[in-house]
Amino acid sequence: PLICAESQRDGCGWSEIVINQPVRAFVAGCGYVGERIARAEEHLGSTVSGLVCRRDRAATLKGKGLNVIGYDLDQPQSVADLSVAGALVYYLIPPPRQGERDVRIRAWLDGLSDSALPLRVILISTTGVYGDCQGDWVNESRHVQPKAPRARRRVDAEAAFANWRRRTGVTGVVLRVPGIYGPERLPLKRLRSGQPIVAADEAPWSNRVHVDDLCRACLAAARIENPHAIYNVSDGHPSTMTDFFFQAATALGLPRPPTISAARAQATLSEGMLSYLAESKRIDNTRMRNHLRIDPEFPDLVRGFADAVRRSTQA
Repeated sequence: PLICAESQRDGCGWSEIVINQPVRAFVAGCGYVGERIARAEEHLGSTVSGLVCRRDRAATLKGKGLNVIGYDLDQPQSVADLSVAGALVYYLIPPPRQGERDVRIRAWLDGLSDSALPLRVILISTTGVYGDCQGDWVNESRHVQPKAPRARRRVDAEAAFANWRRRTGVTGVVLRVPGIYGPERLPLKRLRSGQPIVAADEAPWSNRVHVDDLCRACLAAARIENPHAIYNVSDGHPSTMTDFFFQAATALGLPRPPTISAARAQATLSEGMLSYLAESKRIDNTRMRNHLRIDPEFPDLVRGFADAVRRSTQA
């Protein structure tokens, strides 16, 4: 069986996973997270290939030694030549920026040949599908109620994925992920600009995960026997967006950003930031810890930012 038998941290920062058989891995979407998953799979001895949506990005990754191709899922021809038969597939391509449906994942799934199906597919989704939960703790049994358009497209992606799994019988796992941070993913530009944030006493609950812990969860979900269909992946210690920027400023040695009232924020902050402030929830990662056996190495922002700053050329 394909199973994560045991795991522990190693000097490379990845989980050392014992594999009972050779693995082929395909990473659809080799961005910030996807490239790290590809490197982790290579570290485990897997044969890795991947797809990116921009040809210049493909050239950059090829220059780093990754076997990737550039492919535009907004103008799909056929994905039958992408060699995913029998592979572990990680799907990280975001939905389009417009509309209510994720036409990209639908094009991807429709293009896979029933005679050359992958072994397992890991779909990276978002905790945004839960919508505003008014500060409640949220586990995987919570009904989705997406508020933001991007979250509605993620719900559509999950639905298309579930239908495809039922039709093909391929094992599939959805990982619902909050904000991701880590090396080279620090709010340095925003902090240096002095943009304000909402005062702590008016800020809603928010959630996040360090990129290394997310990658460990991805590899575990790809290998564990009898996976659940859905896992929340987070550090398990919700705080606020205010705390996030304060902790980042401290780690980077920068002044804390000024704070403003929630009412003033409506006329000051970007639409994207306001959409995050419109929802409040605390993500429960019990299933991830108990079933995937992933205890976050970076369970809070103090440890997470210390690592991210130390390893980041951005800082």
